[in-house]
Amino acid sequence: MQPIYLDHNATTPTRPEVVEAMARCYREAYANPASQHRVGQQARRLLEDAREKIAAILDVDLAPPRRDRLIFTSGGTEANNLAILGIVRAGSTEPQSPGTSAWAKQTSAGAKQNGQVVISAGEHQSVIEPAEHLLERGWRLDTLGLTSDGVVRADQLPPLLSEQSRLVSVLLGNHETGVLQPVGELAAICHRAGVPLHTDAVQVVGKLPVSFRRLGVAAMTIAAHKFQGPLGIGGLIVRNDVPLAPLMFGGHQQSGLRPGTESVALAVGMAAALELWQREQDSHARQLAALRDRFERQLKRSLPDVIVHGEAAKRLPQTSNVAFPGLDGEVLLMALDLAGVACSVGSACSSGSTELSPTLRAMGLSNDIVACSLRFSFGATTTEAEVDEAVRRILHVCDELHH
Repeated sequence: MQPIYLDHNATTPTRPEVVEAMARCYREAYANPASQHRVGQQARRLLEDAREKIAAILDVDLAPPRRDRLIFTSGGTEANNLAILGIVRAGSTEPQSPGTSAWAKQTSAGAKQNGQVVISAGEHQSVIEPAEHLLERGWRLDTLGLTSDGVVRADQLPPLLSEQSRLVSVLLGNHETGVLQPVGELAAICHRAGVPLHTDAVQVVGKLPVSFRRLGVAAMTIAAHKFQGPLGIGGLIVRNDVPLAPLMFGGHQQSGLRPGTESVALAVGMAAALELWQREQDSHARQLAALRDRFERQLKRSLPDVIVHGEAAKRLPQTSNVAFPGLDGEVLLMALDLAGVACSVGSACSSGSTELSPTLRAMGLSNDIVACSLRFSFGATTTEAEVDEAVRRILHVCDELHH
């Protein structure tokens, strides 16, 4: 049975053109880009060229006097950690080195808090856990709720902001439901209060046009493997006036904000993937939305009781989160895998966790509905025939499980 891959939000297959660009780089630009000799300088040129190409597509100004920063990381998780902890630490009075006792020691109950961080209830684990790490160390953590459609409650933000506020982090498009968030509106609120806002744009970049400058955010996270680039590289874009403290030490690379030898080939692959998407962005978005709508329409026609989460909100074109009332989501997931349909119960980074989806729970859904929900996500390689066959297999599996 031919497998059908409907888990593109977890990772996308790397485009052949990207693989070739990286292979060429491995052959011709193998030197360390920090080396001073001619071969190292050639690698440095390729690295900076990739950085500039990515920045241009995402409307990031790397030129003086503005000099925003695009910091290459190992992926979205590292970039989110660098944003949350790096911005907070740079703006706090805490020591910069994590080896000092003041930073490493957990603050005892009742001790004076260092400041406040605000996130939304629908964040990815790579934002939630760094924020909870701060909470354990005496910081205040507040959470913005979601509407029943999965949209962040922007009206809850102004009363939460104060002189103690150090950072707000709200994702641009939800990784589970695909619901797009009012980040521009939230950024304006934060700007008036003098508080930096970070957005995790991992699921949006390479699916819809994103302008870093027009969003008005202080920092933004991206990851190459979500838009047919290579695994192992992401980036944190930081506005020029936003201070950032490093999380790692031991090198001068990337102005010391993310030390370690950069992978030129991965950066080249990331830039190549984003350039390919840019050339095809209009048709790509239409294709994904058509596949998603076709999938949901056929499911609802045959299973009238299914629920499409966030259906009434503006959503990413590639994401469909569906509840199958009366079935166990984990059982259904495994049965679909045996039937050759790859999907997920939520974020791949949460896979294996027994906790119900925080996003769906924050939308006010019952535990029974949350527990029977699966995420299906489509990509550039998905075809109409695969969608039709996937629906046929899903219907067959559901019928068997019901009986």
